[in-house]
Amino acid sequence: MSNLIPVPSADEKNIAVVTHLAGTVFSVFPALFVWLLKKDSSPFIAEQAREALNFQITLLIGYAISSILMVILVGFLLAGILWIANLILCVLAAIAASQGQEYRYPFTLRLIS
Repeated sequence: MSNLIPVPSADEKNIAVVTHLAGTVFSVFPALFVWLLKKDSSPFIAEQAREALNFQITLLIGYAISSILMVILVGFLLAGILWIANLILCVLAAIAASQGQEYRYPFTLRLIS
């Protein structure tokens, strides 16, 4: 996949970094907007926004499951783990994007392709 995508410009790297980091605060919406606006004009931004979007959708599913499990108190632990994983993985993705590298989030459902 990385052979098909040309070397990203500094602006493309910055947009990808912001897209990944915005997921820590605003959930799905920044990645969705960036993907919809840039999917046809920049292959690098499109790929990174799609990755961020898929990861945030996966997290939303995880948070929904944890909210159900809060009845038996396990959900509080799961929600905390998801929150920490979101922070760490979004920062790792932003670092990779700032270097012009593709990042694939682990444990992510690839719903948007």
